[in-house]
Amino acid sequence: MSTPTYDVVVVGGGIVGLATAHAVVRSGRTVAVVEREPRLADHQTGRNSNVIHSGLYYAPGGYKARLAVAGCAETVAFCRAHDLPHRVSGKLVVATEQEELPRLAELERRGRANGVETHRLDAAGMREREPHVRGLDALWVPSTGICDYRAVAEKIGELLVKEGGEIHLGRTVTGLAPRDSDVVVRTGSGDLLGAQAVVCGGLRSDELARASGVDPGVRIIPFRGEYSGFTEEAAELVKGLIYPVPDPAFPFLGVHATRGVDGHVHAGPNAVLALAREGYDWTTVKPKELLGSLLYPGMVHVARTHWRYGLGEVRRSLSKAAMVTQIQRMLPEVRAHHLVPAGAGVRAQAVTPDGTLVDDFLFRQQGRILHVLNAPSPAATAAFPIGREILQKLTGETLGPL
Repeated sequence: MSTPTYDVVVVGGGIVGLATAHAVVRSGRTVAVVEREPRLADHQTGRNSNVIHSGLYYAPGGYKARLAVAGCAETVAFCRAHDLPHRVSGKLVVATEQEELPRLAELERRGRANGVETHRLDAAGMREREPHVRGLDALWVPSTGICDYRAVAEKIGELLVKEGGEIHLGRTVTGLAPRDSDVVVRTGSGDLLGAQAVVCGGLRSDELARASGVDPGVRIIPFRGEYSGFTEEAAELVKGLIYPVPDPAFPFLGVHATRGVDGHVHAGPNAVLALAREGYDWTTVKPKELLGSLLYPGMVHVARTHWRYGLGEVRRSLSKAAMVTQIQRMLPEVRAHHLVPAGAGVRAQAVTPDGTLVDDFLFRQQGRILHVLNAPSPAATAAFPIGREILQKLTGETLGPL
């Protein structure tokens, strides 16, 4: 029996891998997606805030700034075209302390540089948008929205198959072997051949790079973000999306309140070191993976520099009272009895050996294989432009939006 052969094999069935495969099939090439889980979008794609990001936060000129701004409009258009649940609700970024005002001004500057519409609001103006919020000043960002990224990913997969692509679920990739004319993608249930391969491995992206003979130059450190759901009573306090001013030392946006497409409101995420790469709770521990994180030189640097921040995140994970205190900075009427557990996600954060938390998308191409080594938020928002960017890197071909 001959080994199945494709123009491109994509490893990873999250939204970035699927959008990349869809760009490939749109270009007239054959493609297969290989996903180790029994369903698509089972990790970062299916376990996040579901926010359609505007592109406000990101340094002008970087991948995130360019691709998120384009992806925001494209995600909304895709949801509309396929009748997927979504809402363009806008969001408030709220400064609650004087020391946050210069950072809010910097966000406003970045927004203008990135082509994102923003409006500065005083305390009265922000309460017109969100009557229960407290703060000194805010930015209103009208293009921000909400959707269901798992539903978006599943629809991309459906279209991909309809247009001739293949999806192989439940097949774990154990290695990639580049050769002169192709790449052997090895799985536990047989090989696939691709003229080229793209690895969108998320939490396993650095391992897969090493399995193909590439030094990724980073290690994926898994940070768990836990969410707290609001009771029906407390949900009335939030109309749309309410964010804090983020700490520029970290690539995390802080605990925010989000009204989802189903009407439920949740707050989060925090950011604690996960005890396994897919460690969605405190009871999921893989000692080898945990030691790999703790002993990695980059993580040692992060811990030495930011231990106070880390302890605060752990405290908010273990103490409902601490989480409530954090939320009350913006929503003072929230009480502990208003919060219920609402699941968690794990962010695949690339960290360099010197302790730098990689803040932009990171691609590394070696021969016939392109590795996506850092694609956390806003990668879901930016998935369609990321897919086209990867196609251009592989082939030199430029595709327009859907």
